[in-house]
Amino acid sequence: MNATSVPRPRPASVPPGPEESRPHVVVVGGGIAGLAAAARLSGAAGGSGFAGRVTLLESAGRLGGKLRGGEVGGVPVDLGAEAVFVRQPAVVELARETGLGDELEPPVTTEASLWTRGALRPLPRGHLMGIPTDLDALADSGVLSADGLARAREDRWLPRTEVGDDIAVGRYVAARLGREVVDRLVEPLLGGVYAGQADRISLRAALPQLLPVAREERSLLEGVHRMRTAAPAPEPGAAVPPFRSVRGGLGRLPLAVARACRSAGVDIRTATAARALRRTEDGWRLTVRNAGGEQRLEADAVVLAVPAPVAARLLADEVPAAAAALRTVEYADMTLVTLVYDQADLPGALPGSGFLVPPVDGRLIKASTFLSSKWAWPGRCAPGTAVVRTSIGRYGEDTALRLDDEELVARSRAELRAATGLAATPRATAVTRWATGLPQYTVGHGARMARVREHVGQLGTLAVCGAAYDGVGITRCVESAQRAAEAITAELGARRRR
Repeated sequence: MNATSVPRPRPASVPPGPEESRPHVVVVGGGIAGLAAAARLSGAAGGSGFAGRVTLLESAGRLGGKLRGGEVGGVPVDLGAEAVFVRQPAVVELARETGLGDELEPPVTTEASLWTRGALRPLPRGHLMGIPTDLDALADSGVLSADGLARAREDRWLPRTEVGDDIAVGRYVAARLGREVVDRLVEPLLGGVYAGQADRISLRAALPQLLPVAREERSLLEGVHRMRTAAPAPEPGAAVPPFRSVRGGLGRLPLAVARACRSAGVDIRTATAARALRRTEDGWRLTVRNAGGEQRLEADAVVLAVPAPVAARLLADEVPAAAAALRTVEYADMTLVTLVYDQADLPGALPGSGFLVPPVDGRLIKASTFLSSKWAWPGRCAPGTAVVRTSIGRYGEDTALRLDDEELVARSRAELRAATGLAATPRATAVTRWATGLPQYTVGHGARMARVREHVGQLGTLAVCGAAYDGVGITRCVESAQRAAEAITAELGARRRR
């Protein structure tokens, strides 16, 4: 069924046919979370499905959300996320179940740098989201000044820092190790994940494994060291980097999941926006809009896999307390600049997988990834080319969206030249803008989202999932989607038995 053929409700005088008598779940949102929820509900990927119908609505004209593939200068590239964390199995299993299991590849190199204090400096090994575990290695890197290193060493004899129920990562680390560690290490690492500010990001939400250390240990350095020492010994092969991409680009993953969903009978409708959600005696009624106008869609259950502002709007009438909490979630705008070079024009190999940039250094770009050095597949797809990407935009900045494409490319090239000496002219470029790109996990975020789930869960046949709740990474989104699908399946099964 195409995006313009959303049926109107069958008149009451016409009895439903066999297909329409089956339970119907509508998933709102066609990013990786929505697709993973639909796959689990339909049995296309894991689970046994719930013997009902599944409809997926996506307001954009394409699927995948922040996972988006494309071509720049004839080279396949990722225009959104380009790596996925695989220490938890959810995404690996999803890829395997949708035909991409053999096409997951580890990076060629994980050697990254920090562009700070006037040079590219090696990112110290053994850090935890920028929190150092080896001050000697940190000293060797040259990332901190002598004063900054001296201040970090004071952690071992300072009194314990009270953290309460939650605290900002930057505030806690600064109290223990000093401001320079936050500015030149923690900020660029957290910025790479959340495009946020360390002094606003929740320790409980972003680094939950560190909260017991902060509460129980006096010294952060010694606490993290003990935490790592107590961790189970790595299994054979565990030294393999914990990140993967898909051969040809991670943007292939949502397309593979969508194909599996369609094969399992999921009705996927793009360019179809959910405008309103209301409870009925038997379930839910959605008001949807597409090229054919506004229609109604009846459902027994609904999964909302959309950004927080969209979920808040849809929940405003039926779950106002959840909507109010979701309105507190702020987002960072981001832009990615992709540059494709002829390898012969480069003066030499680019160093490692790329570099991060501390905001304290006042640069436009917050990071650069050398995609053709980091992954093997770009070279196989387009021999003789080099692909470089810059990331621009942090919470509270409007530069990423305000500057035009030409200036973003020019300034990216200028800063790449300053950092690496890369002065060649790219043969192709692309600018990809992500308005409301990443949710900000500010202090108290976990408690607020727990209240959202509590209010939504009381209705039984309504669930939420996605980047706003349990983590912005792809793995976390997939896990939250699968939990939402399983909760809906269990509720519908219980109602059927009753």
